[in-house]
Amino acid sequence: MKTKLCNALRPLALGAALALSPLAQAAVVPLDKVVAIVDNDVVMQSQLDQRLNEVKQNITRRGASAPPESELRQQVLERLILEDIQMQLAGRMGVKISDEELNQAVATIAQRNGLSVAEFRQALARDGLSYDAAREQVRREMMISRVRQRQVGQRVQVTQQEVQNFLASDLGKLQLSEEYRLANILIPVADNAGTAGLDAAARQAQDTYNQLRQGADFNQLAIARSAGDNALDGGEIGWRKAAQLPPPFDRLIGSVGVGGITQPVRVPGGFVILKVEEKRGGEASIVDEVHVRHILLKPNAVRSDAETQRLAARLRERIQNGESFATLAKSFSEDPGSALNGGDLGWINPESLVPEFREVMNSSPVNQLPQPFHTPFGWHILEVLGRRATDNTQQAREQQALNLLRNRKYDQELQTWLRQIRDEAYVEIKQ
Repeated sequence: MKTKLCNALRPLALGAALALSPLAQAAVVPLDKVVAIVDNDVVMQSQLDQRLNEVKQNITRRGASAPPESELRQQVLERLILEDIQMQLAGRMGVKISDEELNQAVATIAQRNGLSVAEFRQALARDGLSYDAAREQVRREMMISRVRQRQVGQRVQVTQQEVQNFLASDLGKLQLSEEYRLANILIPVADNAGTAGLDAAARQAQDTYNQLRQGADFNQLAIARSAGDNALDGGEIGWRKAAQLPPPFDRLIGSVGVGGITQPVRVPGGFVILKVEEKRGGEASIVDEVHVRHILLKPNAVRSDAETQRLAARLRERIQNGESFATLAKSFSEDPGSALNGGDLGWINPESLVPEFREVMNSSPVNQLPQPFHTPFGWHILEVLGRRATDNTQQAREQQALNLLRNRKYDQELQTWLRQIRDEAYVEIKQ
């Protein structure tokens, strides 16, 4: 805050000094100015201009048409105000993002776009965007995400009974069938709005719907009119199951074709119009599993790594000569989770194992002993007892149901929380 305020006041001080000087011949043009006061911080004109430029670049890349400048500027300013409130919360909560975490996040973003970090930087430069500014925006988004998880995520609880009830419901039975990539437009209604305010919002929602039916660009109208947190992304909300949507959209969405939109629906906070961008179906979950047992030997202060390897080789030879694998595992294995079971790990998903163990296991024939091998845990003697393909659909459905219920509750809680912190914040717009 201090830096921003100093930047805001410096042109005024400079102007005063020049006004008193006989050398002053022309009016001083401020380099920056405050466009909004937000609690203990300010939003600067330079911040607004920079974000506005980034949003315009994103709109252009999507091939959409930008709404009028005044509407776009108002939407961007509102997003900056809401971000600023959350960043101040992050500061009070001690939320920080290390440079290592930030570098990893930027590398992931570049990778998702099929680019190296260097190529990503060049692509930003070609679009007239600053890499350092983009990197700082990623940091802000990560901090805001952590604040939301702490403030909103901890409120969301889903019980096992809720999961089972959901799976037994008609919606639960349908949740594996189709998934939808959606966009939305939220026409807001204030919590204390009277009949006149509600009627005005309803008319605007219906007018928006009519324009969409007549061919208006959904992304452009979302940017111009939506009060949703995703408005500047053209209303894009990503992939959702029907069961993940709040009523009555969970029932309506199945009858909307790709490219179709729903009628405006009254929800807490306003009127919502959904658009279906894409559909995709769900499939059964088949998992390859391996029944495996092992003996783990760890080097220690008394036994060196080389001596541990030689012991593993001797135990393998004893097993090949007829001694019981299970008996030797109980006597020698230092894996507390399997030693008492004769080294038996049961049926296991290879993806849950460290790469070194998985590689040897996958290449080993059933009922044969490969040479002892090393992993970060120590030296292993391994035997594959069987392989199978398991239908993991039920477990996958339960996990998906849990995620869907959590996401549904989280989305509802998030919108409520965002309205709450916006209403509680002191905001003075200076333009």
